Amino acid sequence: MTEIGPPATLDDWFTRLEAMPVPEGYKAEIIRGTVHLTSRGDSQWAITADLYDQLRTRYPRTRLKSGARLDLPGPLNSYAPDLMLLAESAERTAVGLWRCADVEFAAEVLPLDTVDPAHGLKEAAYALAEVPVYLVVDPRHGRCHAYSKPKEDAYMVRLTVAFGGDLDLTGTPVDLLLKTDDFPRD
Repeated sequence: MTEIGPPATLDDWFTRLEAMPVPEGYKAEIIRGTVHLTSRGDSQWAITADLYDQLRTRYPRTRLKSGARLDLPGPLNSYAPDLMLLAESAERTAVGLWRCADVEFAAEVLPLDTVDPAHGLKEAAYALAEVPVYLVVDPRHGRCHAYSKPKEDAYMVRLTVAFGGDLDLTGTPVDLLLKTDDFPRD
C-alpha cells in the first residue's frame, strides 16, 4: 500500500479537494495548510447579494468576483472571499488566478452555525497581502467589521457598525457608503 503524504503546495491541496465530495452549500478554504469547510446559508447569500448590488452601482460586473480562489501570503493560505472587488487593471496569473495585489476589497460573511476558527489568521493574511479593505459581516451578532490601512500583518483602522447603520467606506478604494438595513440577522 502506498502512503500519500500531506500536500506540498496549494495546487496539490486543490487537486485533492476536487476529488473529495464537498457537501453542497459548503465552502472550502485552506488556512495555514488545513482545510476548513464552512456552511453557506440563506443569510450569507442574501448579504453577499446585497453587497454585490450596492457595489454594482459604482463598479462593472467584471470587477466583482465571488468565491474565487485567492492565494494569500503565509504558509499555504488560499481563501474564497464571498465577494471581492478587483482593480480596473487586474489580470489573471499564468495559472488563471487573481493576484492579491489586484484586490481592492474582500468581504466575508461569517457562517451562522460555527465560529470562524481562522478569523484572526485571515485578517493577518489579508493585511500581509495589502488588501486595502477587508470586511467581515457577522449576521449572528448583527455587526459589520471593516478593516483598512494594512500595515504588515494588521490593519490600522477598524470600524464596527451594527446592522441598520451605514458603513462609511468613502476615502477607501471602495469609496461607497454601504447600507446594512436589509442585512438579515440570525
